[in-house]
Amino acid sequence: MLCYTLLIALVTVERVAELVVSKRNLAWSRVRGGTEYGAGHYPAMVVLHTALLAGCLIEVAALHRPFIPAVGWPMLAVVVAAQGLRWWCITTLGHRWNTRVVVIPGASRITGGPYRLIPHPNYVAVVIEGIALPLVHSAWLTAVVFTVLNAVLLRTRISVENTALASLT
Repeated sequence: MLCYTLLIALVTVERVAELVVSKRNLAWSRVRGGTEYGAGHYPAMVVLHTALLAGCLIEVAALHRPFIPAVGWPMLAVVVAAQGLRWWCITTLGHRWNTRVVVIPGASRITGGPYRLIPHPNYVAVVIEGIALPLVHSAWLTAVVFTVLNAVLLRTRISVENTALASLT
């Protein structure tokens, strides 16, 4: 459990780093006239992603979930791959990446990096991580609950983002 707690702590630190980058990039976008879309669902997204991290630890501790090497090690590799995809998205979007949906007037749509392969690669990373991170230590209930709730949230989020992207040139 100690190693898993350290993993969740590392992921939490990574999320804080994302929020620092996001805040800086949001300010950059707003100075350039950026317009936010779908702010209403953002608090639910923050709560859900926080609950994922807490749920991983709570389920493992409260329900005495074991570490099963045949599942845990491959899931850890998947988590690392998801982080790689997430940061590929962040670096590809540069200053335009943040955790909100913001469009800068006159900006063109980014079509390089992972965006040349799939339309919403960051959400692919989120879905993969939401399944794999809990399963590193057999927290299957957290994986299922997060996946279902995240699917509902992503339905709204992707719709909002597609509307925002349609305004780009």
